[in-house]
Amino acid sequence: MTTTCCTSARAGSQFVKDFMGTLTAANPHEPEFLQAAQEVVTSVEAVMEKKPQYLQGNILGRIVEPERAFQFRVPWVNDAGEVKVNRGYRIEFNSAIGPYKGGLRFHPTVNLSILKFLGFEQVFKNSLTTLPMGGGKGGADFNPKGKSDGEVMRFCQSFMSELFRHIGPDTDVPAGDIGVGSREIGYMFGEYKKITNTFVGILTGRGLEWGGSLIRPEATGYGCVYFAADMLATRGETFEGKTCLVSGSGNVAQYTVEKINDLGGKVVTLSDSGGWIFDGDGVDAEKLDWVMHLKNNHRGRIEEYAQQFPNAEFHSRNDSLDHNPMWSVKADCAFPSATQNEINAVDATNLLGNGVYLVSEGANMPSTAIAQDTFVDAGILYGPAKAANAGGVAVSGFEMAQASQRLYWTRDEVDARLRIIMSSIHTQCVDAAKEFGCEGNYVHGANIAGFVKVADAMIAQGIV
Repeated sequence: MTTTCCTSARAGSQFVKDFMGTLTAANPHEPEFLQAAQEVVTSVEAVMEKKPQYLQGNILGRIVEPERAFQFRVPWVNDAGEVKVNRGYRIEFNSAIGPYKGGLRFHPTVNLSILKFLGFEQVFKNSLTTLPMGGGKGGADFNPKGKSDGEVMRFCQSFMSELFRHIGPDTDVPAGDIGVGSREIGYMFGEYKKITNTFVGILTGRGLEWGGSLIRPEATGYGCVYFAADMLATRGETFEGKTCLVSGSGNVAQYTVEKINDLGGKVVTLSDSGGWIFDGDGVDAEKLDWVMHLKNNHRGRIEEYAQQFPNAEFHSRNDSLDHNPMWSVKADCAFPSATQNEINAVDATNLLGNGVYLVSEGANMPSTAIAQDTFVDAGILYGPAKAANAGGVAVSGFEMAQASQRLYWTRDEVDARLRIIMSSIHTQCVDAAKEFGCEGNYVHGANIAGFVKVADAMIAQGIV
């Protein structure tokens, strides 16, 4: 549904153009961050008109600037005895509603723009969870792929030898992200514990034996499907019989598939950096177990799926195309769960043309700005990342609560709390969009609902 609010925002008001012009001049080489900021600023223009105190307090000007940003060198020694150096970062973006919270990403593409975009998104995502968490992000341009456990350990220890100065259970609590799983979290936690001689909840995503939470690995994928289920319910539908496309084959994708299967849907695609598979019979529980073993234990490639299951097809990645053919497969629902901007304008058009009427984002900002507009204009059920994939950080918040209380919640209790929070996020998005004249627009709804809570806290705490 396109409304007056959505139409005027799409056209690009002078307010948005002026603000983004200033922000672009200050951050000229940060396209991902500017893309994320443009989306939020466009959504909240109507809020600024209704709440002049936000203009008087220059909330937008303050909220787009990180409270702190650290960059540091990370020297480490590889197995050949060679000294290597990487760049480490931590962006502490906003602490108005709680300690900074957000993942660490280890990947060669990591730079200031990507981490600022992720940290900025995290501010509003965390606000939507209803939990007292601010927003932050960090990581390094280190690639754990192809490295031995010893090399990864030495890198993580060196990384934490600087990061430990800036984090704490009531200050900044990082988690995992791309390239940072239970192995990396364990090595970093061990180094923090040794340096500080304390055992505190300064990282989430820990093992169950040493302070972790049940459902944390599953949370982002499960939450993304729960949010999609709530969107379907607005049309009186369920997942039963739905054909679904899922990109990626890591943690988020795996548990997205698991929950779709639980709710009666059928997933027919998975992918990684080498290409994608199509399985018309569906990635059932047995096949998913095989994928988890392949990816989590052997760090294998998704092309091996087609070798294991002959009815499946593997398609190599082709960067010469202006689209990803995987998004042209006929389906009802799509769950982009790989990385940012993986769906472009052509992909979005292809998805709609092949029957997809629900998109729920498991990755962070996986759709380009034009792709987002295409989904919104088409009136489909479109759950943007900051709402749809907030389940991961929600259960990270549960892990923080359990750690501080020295308690251990059951699997069913954590899952039930996650389901409640995802329904609450859905309700916030729907209500905020309706209040500001953009009914049915989950992008504006998520941005507005997340923004207002943070803005009100910033007003209450003064010019700091």
